[in-house]
Amino acid sequence: MFIDVTKLIPSSPRPFSLSDIEGIDVSFYNSLVYLQENDPEDLQLTFSVEEETPEKVVEVELKKGGSKIPVTKKNRKEYVKLMVNWRLSRGVQEQMEALIASLRELIPLKYLSPFDARELEWVIAGTPEINLDDWKANTVYCGGYSAQHKVITWFWKAVEYYSNEQQLRLLQFVTGTSSIPFGGFKVLGGGHCFTIQMLRGNPDMLPIAHTCFCRLDLPCYNSPEDLRAKLTLAIEECEDFALN
Repeated sequence: MFIDVTKLIPSSPRPFSLSDIEGIDVSFYNSLVYLQENDPEDLQLTFSVEEETPEKVVEVELKKGGSKIPVTKKNRKEYVKLMVNWRLSRGVQEQMEALIASLRELIPLKYLSPFDARELEWVIAGTPEINLDDWKANTVYCGGYSAQHKVITWFWKAVEYYSNEQQLRLLQFVTGTSSIPFGGFKVLGGGHCFTIQMLRGNPDMLPIAHTCFCRLDLPCYNSPEDLRAKLTLAIEECEDFALN
């Protein structure tokens, strides 16, 4: 069951993101990535999906009138977001709402409203001091990067400059959690090391996080200033990166 605990926070609920799907249903994730990168009009999709019930297969509209709205290049981002929400809510909406209602009875909303999703996790799990040497020593590089690559050097200098809170936000952005295991970064992510992969293409792109694999796709920026600006924008502002 996928539970979005951030719905507890009335002021700033975190929307589902495409990266949330990656570790749950790889085929579904890949199909949505394909839609983002290719013209969907030949597929003749609409804003609806077929859903199996014990009695029959029914058509579910992703939005009002969705069965009559074709998916195009112009609206495909909205379609992907709605599909992600449908996939992660399917079959568990009633249970999720019951769980959240019970939690709200235990925790008055007035005590949750000052926090955003990241801060709420820190309240629950604590805000540990990050051991940057341990983080570096247990990071894997791929796609053309190495520990000696200039962009990686710029990356770690930016991370060193960050406050502990910003470092935790970076960790949460890439791994989905700001919690550090008792054994340190070598046992992070259930067997997945913190990984930085080169993202080829436009150096003006923002970094992309794949939380299920603890991987950061980092463009080959032209300067340390560019890297720091884009990375900071990523961890502080973007809630739905993989959909951008």
